Amino acid sequence: MKKYKVMDEKNTYIDSTVQIGENTIIYPGVSLKGNCVIGDNNIIDSYTIIEDSVIGSNNKIGPSAHIHSNSQIGSNNVIGNFVEIKSSILQDDIKVKHLSYVGDALIHSHCNIGAGVVFANYNGFGAKKEKTELFEYVFIGSNSVLVAPLKIKENSVVAASSTITEDIPPFSLAIARNRQTTKEGYLKNKKC
Repeated sequence: MKKYKVMDEKNTYIDSTVQIGENTIIYPGVSLKGNCVIGDNNIIDSYTIIEDSVIGSNNKIGPSAHIHSNSQIGSNNVIGNFVEIKSSILQDDIKVKHLSYVGDALIHSHCNIGAGVVFANYNGFGAKKEKTELFEYVFIGSNSVLVAPLKIKENSVVAASSTITEDIPPFSLAIARNRQTTKEGYLKNKKC
């Protein structure tokens, strides 16, 4: 007898190799592939794909999230709309709520990743993937790019729209963007 709930079995795809814990709710359109181990009390929202990964307990995943193989997700995390995670470890109490790409990362507990954050892990030479590590209580502002290899130490903040290329020490604020320049009246006699 199943100890988890599938909301629409006709439109949900679960491989026979997948293990699912108690009280997990799986919404329509979800695809669970390969050797997934999914813990208790998770909510896996519509059109989420999880393949060959380990998911802890009490997580909210999706809708439309994609967790690629070789990822490990701890407990009490929120992985939201259109978030993609590849070959990464997320510990506990982490929020990656929308439109972000997390590749080849180790994220320690209690971190918050803003909307549209990209972990730039590919160096373009010889197909080498670099790693990014976020220590505890790190906040990454929306629309930032973290260029690996990179370590962001505990209790640090990255300002929104920053491109971070250097390690950040503990208890620091990193801002990596140019000041806004406004040319008033520049387009007065031009059409866009």
